[in-house]
Amino acid sequence: MIKDTVVEDLKRVLGYIEKGKNLTEEDKDRITKETVEYTRDNLNPGWLSYRKSVSDDYTIVEWSDGGEFFYDLNGNAYADFLGGYGIFTPGHRNPEILKSVLAQIDRQPMNSQELLEPLRGYLAKIMAEITPGDLNHCFFTSGGAEAVEMALKLARISSGKKWFISAVNAFHGKSFGALSVTGKNIFRKPYLPLLPDVQHVEYGVAEDIRKAIKNLQAVGESVAAVILEPIQGEAGVVLPPKGYLKEVRSICDEYDVFLIIDEIQTGLGRTGTMWRCDAEEIVPDIMTFGKSFGGGLVPATGIIARPKLWIDELVEDPNLLGSPTFGGNPLSSAAALATIRYIIKNDIPGMCKKKGEKIIGILKLLQEKYPKLLKEVRGAGLLISMEFPETEIGYFIAKNLFDRHFLTAGTLNNSKVIRIEPPAVVSYESIDKLGKTLDEVFSLAVDKFNLY
Repeated sequence: MIKDTVVEDLKRVLGYIEKGKNLTEEDKDRITKETVEYTRDNLNPGWLSYRKSVSDDYTIVEWSDGGEFFYDLNGNAYADFLGGYGIFTPGHRNPEILKSVLAQIDRQPMNSQELLEPLRGYLAKIMAEITPGDLNHCFFTSGGAEAVEMALKLARISSGKKWFISAVNAFHGKSFGALSVTGKNIFRKPYLPLLPDVQHVEYGVAEDIRKAIKNLQAVGESVAAVILEPIQGEAGVVLPPKGYLKEVRSICDEYDVFLIIDEIQTGLGRTGTMWRCDAEEIVPDIMTFGKSFGGGLVPATGIIARPKLWIDELVEDPNLLGSPTFGGNPLSSAAALATIRYIIKNDIPGMCKKKGEKIIGILKLLQEKYPKLLKEVRGAGLLISMEFPETEIGYFIAKNLFDRHFLTAGTLNNSKVIRIEPPAVVSYESIDKLGKTLDEVFSLAVDKFNLY
């Protein structure tokens, strides 16, 4: 029996949404109190301690956003130098993209699932035109891990082979297949054993991939695919040596193995080219995409593959690879189309490259000033990392930046490496202000941790 109070609670909560920014002080106090209570008791109590890794005041509630900023319940602005781990490349609530999304909501947000849906077809055609080489056939999903699952399944069914080669410290998601090719012990260990027939090798060493494939084939095993991030994001923005991915492409061709490149975080301009594959001058057999694909408004991900992978079996049964209820729905397709238009029209790859070079230049100067604190600066475009001697120092930096209304974050399990991943629309004024704030925070860290 549903309690009578549930209807009243729903009315009140939906009223908050309808009020938007016109909340009363009583509303704000109640929302804050209940957000903490319900997160602890009904969602996941770990979220509260997770927030403490960024700020001691974990009761700050995010309420609205726009451009390069998001705002708390009280209207305080925070410069977003994390960008939802890549979601907000076009900015928060980008008006050009939002216009198309609202128009699609007004007409038809979801479809019947049975008839042809035109926007999905248009989106697939556009993706074939803006991705490297002969990548042509799309399959749309909603989450990054789901896209990786489809890539792994496609590689297996198309090749008729079993094994996957991945990299140590790789991150491809946390669903079962994606987790199996992820290369971080902290995520994998609680769920072992995972899928068999996966081997991890050192990232950046092409010869290790050659040896792994050669040895597996020598003992009668078959290798379906190699899966790699062109830049390891969750590992701490780790760039491979120049020529690494070209050599891996050559090895895969030599041994008749598919190459999957995971561009979920690096793609759509984030690293200074439309795709990181463009910078590396390679064409994968399968490429995953996501994060900012939905314009920071709608979840949207997917894969695109070379035509040769779409074997007769998949053509005869279009649902064999998968049939995600929300993959490529009208709303996400509209958002993705508008996002691609915005990226091309405004040269977002060039914008990310230029602004990324500015940030890296500032960080390099700070590294010269604080060599015992800032150990390394890495990055491409607006996917940048700062590495510190210890995790505790990284937490201190992140917390003090947040206290000054700059959001950054470490990797999912530590802050020895802090990522800087702002929207492409971040202003040069905010970049300069970040540099001055980092100088101030670094000075405090040097005193606290005695790093003279």
